[in-house]
Amino acid sequence: MPASHPTFREALRFWLKLGLISFGGPSGQIAIMHTELVEKKKWIGEERFLHALNYCMLLPGPEATQLATYCGWLLHRTWGGIAAGVLFVLPSALLLWLLSYVYVAYGQVAWIAAAFGGLKPAVTAIVIAAVIRIGQRALKTSLMWTLAAGAFASLFFFHAPFPAVVVTAAAIGFVGGKYFPLWFPISGAANTNENTATIDDHDAAPDHTRPSWTRAFKVLTVSLALWWAPVIAAGLWQGWHGTLAQQGFFFSKAAMVTFGGAYAVLPYVGQQAVEHYSWLSTAQMLDGLGLAETTPGPLIMVLQFVGFLGGWNQPGALSPLLAATLSAAMTTWTTFVPCFLWIFLGAPHIEQLRGNLHLSRALSAVTASVVGVILNLAVWFGIHVFFPAQGVIDWFALAVCATAFVALQRFKVGVILIVVVSALLGVARQAL
Repeated sequence: MPASHPTFREALRFWLKLGLISFGGPSGQIAIMHTELVEKKKWIGEERFLHALNYCMLLPGPEATQLATYCGWLLHRTWGGIAAGVLFVLPSALLLWLLSYVYVAYGQVAWIAAAFGGLKPAVTAIVIAAVIRIGQRALKTSLMWTLAAGAFASLFFFHAPFPAVVVTAAAIGFVGGKYFPLWFPISGAANTNENTATIDDHDAAPDHTRPSWTRAFKVLTVSLALWWAPVIAAGLWQGWHGTLAQQGFFFSKAAMVTFGGAYAVLPYVGQQAVEHYSWLSTAQMLDGLGLAETTPGPLIMVLQFVGFLGGWNQPGALSPLLAATLSAAMTTWTTFVPCFLWIFLGAPHIEQLRGNLHLSRALSAVTASVVGVILNLAVWFGIHVFFPAQGVIDWFALAVCATAFVALQRFKVGVILIVVVSALLGVARQAL
């Protein structure tokens, strides 16, 4: 029997919870969503989840935010997608605004750093568990293992651009799938006899996922109007060279080129924000990244800190706090509104293409590369967590990570409990 369809209120509670506990960057967030949506709640089938993930990996912007929006849209149409995307970002935006104010006013956020000292190893365990779970489902042939290993090596050893890795995997799957279809099994194909998810892998596409030109025109018109209305209003109010309008234009442009996540776009944003616009210093940029890492939600929220500092340092005729708040809101708005456009415009077509064998095999290759991508993030995260300095091992972090991993895998402890306990352990460690 399939799981019962969640009510909109049930979904709202879940998306809010996700927004509060989604630490660890995209790898950790994708891991949490997979665990909750696919394995525990069974709201979405495995294949559908991976199909959506593969599409989101190809888009500019934060893939975890877009994946949450996609899943919310699948479950409860447009308003479900809006609710999922907004609640995924909102807790982080509010908390980062508060931390940004504390930073500029007092310069002390030591307790946050202490809590994150406990969170980091727990998130590392969550990511490792995700690599194992997704790998077990996606790596069905030796070629899929090779693609995963190649993606990991390309990123970790050769620092290849993230989009190039994903696009190469898709090309290999599309071409290779035509001539060697058995080498490219379709994700979820082994579950043909199961029908347990609310929106299962083999169910017909829900009516609201069917694309139409009328719907596409409405989505494009409304999204573009919402995207650019605050930017135009800021230009008319303060002038086109004012800080608020300049931030609107700059971060709108950044939203179009943020392939590969926050770390791929930060060098570009940092250079422009520090050297060209003088919104903040290099040291402040690094502090902002640290603050963004201590909050749940997408790491690209560091851009909100950049906007906040820009408004605070260049307030014009406004008070520094008001200017900083408006700048933070402008930055967040122009960074995330495009995410909804990409999903609402493209997702209906992606859903209709689920039955296309050539595309499905190409996306199965992308899924295999995603395993390597997540493994790369897990290793990168682990190196920084377990070896904070050369020749130094953080045994506390190792112990927390191992305990959290066993709790997840062996005893199926909930993610929220693990996150809360780990954060408290970090604070207690500093207190002692």
